[in-house]
Amino acid sequence: MRKKAIVNDTLVCQVRMQAISDTMSILSGKWKFHILGTLIEGNKLGFMDLLREVDGIGTKMLSKELQDLEMNKLVSRTVMNTKPITVQYSLTEYGATLSPLIDEIAKWGIEYRKSIYK
Repeated sequence: MRKKAIVNDTLVCQVRMQAISDTMSILSGKWKFHILGTLIEGNKLGFMDLLREVDGIGTKMLSKELQDLEMNKLVSRTVMNTKPITVQYSLTEYGATLSPLIDEIAKWGIEYRKSIYK
């Protein structure tokens, strides 16, 4: 027989754990933070610019991740009226709210790396 959860049994904790699960689902994967971080720094970038900036990502994966981020309203896609057609990607207003979170993750990563390689 399995023991009943104690710590995560409260309503507040369940709501918090669901929110964490939702966030991890939206932002999971190897590339989403790289793409978001690049758009934070680069503001508006074309597909090929993102492909150059996000080291190691392939075209299919970049396309898929951008579609996911667009579907979740974190990135906007603007088709430019040019020949040939070009597309620009930028953070939405809500996507920009991730900037402090990504900055803190970067700071944590820098400190962690320092602590490991002392």
